[in-house]
This record gives sequence, structure tokens and C-alpha cells, in this order.
Amino acid sequence: MADGVPCSRVLFTSRLVNLPSSSPSVCIPRTVFGRGTFRSIPFSRVSLKIGMLKHIFKLQCSYGPLGNIDFPSLEEEEQADRVVSPAPPPTEGRIDIVINKSMIEQLDLSPVHAVLKDYVHQTGHKTLQDPKELLRRTVGFVIQYEWNDPYDMRELSEMPDVRLWFVRLDAMYPWLPVVLDWRAGELARYAAMLVPHQMKKKEGLVFNPEGLELFVMSKLFTIYPWLQKLKVTKPDAKVNDMLRVLGYSIDAGLFKLLESQ
Repeated sequence: MADGVPCSRVLFTSRLVNLPSSSPSVCIPRTVFGRGTFRSIPFSRVSLKIGMLKHIFKLQCSYGPLGNIDFPSLEEEEQADRVVSPAPPPTEGRIDIVINKSMIEQLDLSPVHAVLKDYVHQTGHKTLQDPKELLRRTVGFVIQYEWNDPYDMRELSEMPDVRLWFVRLDAMYPWLPVVLDWRAGELARYAAMLVPHQMKKKEGLVFNPEGLELFVMSKLFTIYPWLQKLKVTKPDAKVNDMLRVLGYSIDAGLFKLLESQ
């Protein structure tokens, strides 16, 4: 890439929290992870470098109409009080997939197959529904999970059996994040199932930055060609819309590099 700087290189530095490792942390607000509620939490000052682009801003996470994160000015953030906001409602008309504890323990993906089978190409069969319909309506998960110990304060994304179920789900449907209901926090929760993180009382969900970066790049390489196959208009913009929810943006040069291969 230009001046020898890879477009895929994304660096985050943060002063807000400290993880046990020496790596800086990247924060995403606590959303509907089970027992918690959505929070609009001020981030620390973040240095974002993508290719030759460098932008420093004070980051407060709140979901905009398109499911993106709205970035207020420094003055607005400094004047804002830290308040707990209710979880954003699900997108109207979205497709809900209901799973329970028994399904999770059995690694049973049948509820997902039942919903997505009409949209996903099967060998020797044509799809009954246009896969683009998933992008329009979005998908969400209703997780019916009972804690064995009433004093167990772990969130769903901290339960090993729940995370393992989502690992298998991601292996079967690696493009699923792009059709999730981002605005209602589904993408943040999905990422939490697959990326190492910690739950902080004030900051909410704090991702391991290197783990999140690997997740982001993996999804980029999976979802971008999937959208192209569907002939989605401006697939690069759709991918960037998705990744901005997690605080990332991809330089146009990387998409050009992928196109040249």
C-alpha cells in the first residue's frame, strides 16, 4: 500500500481501563448480554490509525439510526452525565431466533437452520427466499437461559457453554454478523461470544484489542466476498457500516487490494 503502510493495520490505544496484559483495551458499551442493560459509556481518548489516516477523538458509544456508533464532540462528552440507558428496541420486523439452555448444552443449531434454510443455498437446492431479505429485516437472538446458581453474576457472554454454542454457530454461518440487528446490540453481543473480553462495572464490555482486531479482519475477509456474490450494492460500504459498530473502519485501499487478487 501507499508509503508501505498496510491498509489493514488498525491501532487502538486507550487510557480508560487496564487489562491484566500490557495491551491497551478497546471498549464497547454493555448491552443486552443477559443480566445487564445497555449503557451509553464515554470511551477514553482513542488514537485510530488506518493506513495513512489518523484521527484522535473522544468516543462515546451510542447507536445511530443505521446501527452505527455516533461520535459526539469532546465538549458534548465532557458535559454529558453517565446515565444508564434502556436497551434499544429490536428493529421492527426483524427475524428472531429463539434458543434455550437445553439447545445450548447440546450444541443444537436446529433453531438457526429452521430460520435460515430458506435463505442459504443448499447443494442441489435453490434458495426459497432472497438472502438480501436478511439484510433488510436483520436477525436477532432471544436466549432463554437459566442460571443454576442465583448468585452467579456472570453475563451470557461469560458462560462457557453459551460461548461454545456461538463458536459452532459462527463456524456454520460465518457471514451472520452482517445480518444481525446491530442497533439493538446484537453485533456487540455476538462479538463478545467469540472475542476475549472483560466486564467492567462502569465501562461495560471491554474487548481484548488484538482479539477484536483479528475478529474484525476475519469477518471482513468472509463477509465482503459473500456480499459481492449476492450482488449487494456497495458491499465495501456495508462492511464498513458493520465494523464501525465495533469502532473500526477499513481503508478503501484494502478493498482495492482484495479486488486485485
